[in-house]
Amino acid sequence: MSEITQIGAVNVEAELDRLAKRYRRAGNSAVDLINLVGGGAEGLLERLPAQARSGLQDATRRALEQAMKVAHSSRGVVPDQKGWLNTAVGTAMGAAGGAGGLPTALAELPVTTTLLLRIIQGVAVEHGFDSAAESVQFDCIEVFAAAGPLADDDGADLGFLSARITLTGTALQGIIARVAPRLATVLGQKLAAQTVPLLGAVAGAAMNYTYTNYYQEMAHVHFGLRKLAIDADVPVEDLVARLRHRVTSRAVAEPRNR
Repeated sequence: MSEITQIGAVNVEAELDRLAKRYRRAGNSAVDLINLVGGGAEGLLERLPAQARSGLQDATRRALEQAMKVAHSSRGVVPDQKGWLNTAVGTAMGAAGGAGGLPTALAELPVTTTLLLRIIQGVAVEHGFDSAAESVQFDCIEVFAAAGPLADDDGADLGFLSARITLTGTALQGIIARVAPRLATVLGQKLAAQTVPLLGAVAGAAMNYTYTNYYQEMAHVHFGLRKLAIDADVPVEDLVARLRHRVTSRAVAEPRNR
């Protein structure tokens, strides 16, 4: 749950500072990850066979649709886990998926997507939201709209936090279709890393470790801001702008070596 016990100007600022730290922490292992798999995001995607690249968006959409069904239905059977355990499970999945190259990596993709979505749902519940609510399900998918940890533009993916979903006339299929292209790029990078000769299992484990941590942290930022907006009665767009200022000003002050 949010660490705020009394809502006031100081507490809102303190919570925004805490969320900014989470946001920065989400992507701070990207450089090490790129060094491990070699090359940047574009180089990774070029490693995939043309047929795999062309079908990646459809495969991602199907994975998201399946993940929404399985992740939600599993909540009554398997309780939410601690963050470290989620990371451990995701890492093991990545290693297994990378051990057999592209075929096993493709088979692992929907399983990892389901795990990530289930983790995001768990974070929503942790912040006091009902994971069964349609609006919260939309929010969970929206978290995937954040750029993955290989993104170069600090703060650019904060836009997803202020996205407003109009429930009237908007189906879950619509939000999945909108998010799938961006997530396809993210998962394509992961798949490509898992095809690295001899290092597929290691690269797969590293990618899943990084992505599990990343989306877990981004979910905390997303739902932490939603909760703060409700508790402090402040428009979420205003909070996003203030968070963006914290993140980008810190990025200018302490530039990353890429």
